[in-house]
Amino acid sequence: MNAYPVTDAVTYVGADDPDLALFEGQHPVRPIGVSYNSYVITDQKIAVMDTVDARVTEAWLENLDYALDGRAPDYLIISHMEPDHAANVARLAALYPEMKLVGNAKTFAMLRQFFGPDAAPADRLVTVGEGDVLELGSHRLRFFLAPMVHWPEVMVTYEESEKLLFSADAFGRFGALSLTEKAPWAPQARRYYLNIVGKYGAQVQALLKKLAALPVEAILPLHGPVLTQEIGRCLELYDLWSSYRPEEPDRVLVAYASIYGHTKQAALALADLLTERGADVTTCDLTTTHVSDALTQAFCCGKLVLASVTYDGGLFPPMEELLNHLKAKNFQSRKIGLMENGSWAPQAARLMRARLEEMKNLTLCPTAVSIRSALNEGSRQQLEQLADELLAP
Repeated sequence: MNAYPVTDAVTYVGADDPDLALFEGQHPVRPIGVSYNSYVITDQKIAVMDTVDARVTEAWLENLDYALDGRAPDYLIISHMEPDHAANVARLAALYPEMKLVGNAKTFAMLRQFFGPDAAPADRLVTVGEGDVLELGSHRLRFFLAPMVHWPEVMVTYEESEKLLFSADAFGRFGALSLTEKAPWAPQARRYYLNIVGKYGAQVQALLKKLAALPVEAILPLHGPVLTQEIGRCLELYDLWSSYRPEEPDRVLVAYASIYGHTKQAALALADLLTERGADVTTCDLTTTHVSDALTQAFCCGKLVLASVTYDGGLFPPMEELLNHLKAKNFQSRKIGLMENGSWAPQAARLMRARLEEMKNLTLCPTAVSIRSALNEGSRQQLEQLADELLAP
């Protein structure tokens, strides 16, 4: 059991999943795992804040039983219907038949989709909208709709007396709490945001505007630690990420997809040229780096070089995968350099340019380095030109 007090009235009852390999079936989280967070607010009325993934049901029920201490909850607040948070809604409703379910209209539509038409009987539903308040006693819950952060039914809850923000998936982070207690918040929060929520920057901006006037003493997300320190910095980073601005505008990421090493050699040669000119450079081998990490690096940097071999007349799949993910997550407002390699009909630069032109506000450098099998004097001169263009104001 790992229930613990957050404040005198709020108890953490979530559970760790240290053995999960892929979050949402695609993002590697082993060996750090993930947490599924749930909370109990104890007052004249008791509110349970969300349930957890089916993988950790029994641990959660044990924590919940401890926090309730023999009392029955009056309300279940459903912030988000994604199964890693709502898998146990029907089970909890069956355990406590007098408990009301609190959500918005879209919440209850999804509830019926997941659990069937009998899962949300009208007499047990409390439908809330923007700014509505639920009184628990000395604690008051005010609800703010947060559509597409990152599902359409999402809402966040602000507890007014203690100034607590129950933020749903916003401000979440990869990592089981038992394994990442001392880890900094930002690195895994950044990877989580950019890969999970990143497409919906405009919607995150809208939520941040709603929250701007609220004093917040703690943020209680559905993944990762409760945030009580440097909350202003966390808000600043969410504003930065959701506006698609780079954290490090002058840093260059050189991402390469090479088969036999010649494209890699050229990419590293460019990285050396940029470093000699005083640039801050990071390199990324797309054949060994998971796309979620490569995407995170690309969003952090203000400049990006894509170097790919031509493969079957198209792009080498690791490069194609990165471009697909960048487009899906609204990658924009960066300076881009291109490099291609092909022993007989190089096509990669043209194909990468076509994909990038589907994205917003990207500045492509005029020089596209084109290599025939391996670097030669002509392509080395192109590297010099590209390095100058990347670093030009």
